[in-house]
Amino acid sequence: MRGWVLVLAAASILATPAILPVSAEAGSAVGAPKADRVVVNKNQRQMLLLRGDRVLREYRVALGRYPVGHKTRKGDARTPEGTYRIAGRLDTDRSLFHRALRISYPNARDRAHAAARGFDPGGGIMIHGLPQDWTAKQLNHPSLDWTQGCIGVTNREIDEIWTMVDNGTPVEIRP
Repeated sequence: MRGWVLVLAAASILATPAILPVSAEAGSAVGAPKADRVVVNKNQRQMLLLRGDRVLREYRVALGRYPVGHKTRKGDARTPEGTYRIAGRLDTDRSLFHRALRISYPNARDRAHAAARGFDPGGGIMIHGLPQDWTAKQLNHPSLDWTQGCIGVTNREIDEIWTMVDNGTPVEIRP
């Protein structure tokens, strides 16, 4: 039996609610439509999954420790800005986090910009769940920017995103 429930990402913290279709048996998203793009608004700490102009889901996110400005080099703890794609997946057994979607950073522009300044642009930027053996409360997620440049969500959220976003999906990260 299917029904609609209001689910809070983490009840103990401020979270953007999302209306999810749920299965009474499994308690998970059922028949969720596929997103055709992901938009991250850094200044609002917001990630949107979209299909056309329709917002399918909205999430509160944590960013790199230094969230203002574009990532320019390895180790700067900034989340990049620009247009990328979902370039691959790491499941829990292959990741330090509960699932991760790899973002195609650095792109050609990022590499050229870093090379012109003699920097390594870095890499390994992902949309991921919480670190293994940590809770949202322990990290003060999403109120605290706790990543090294990635986009952090809760484990429940990355499980949902994992099913709704295919490899190759465009990702636009805005200031």
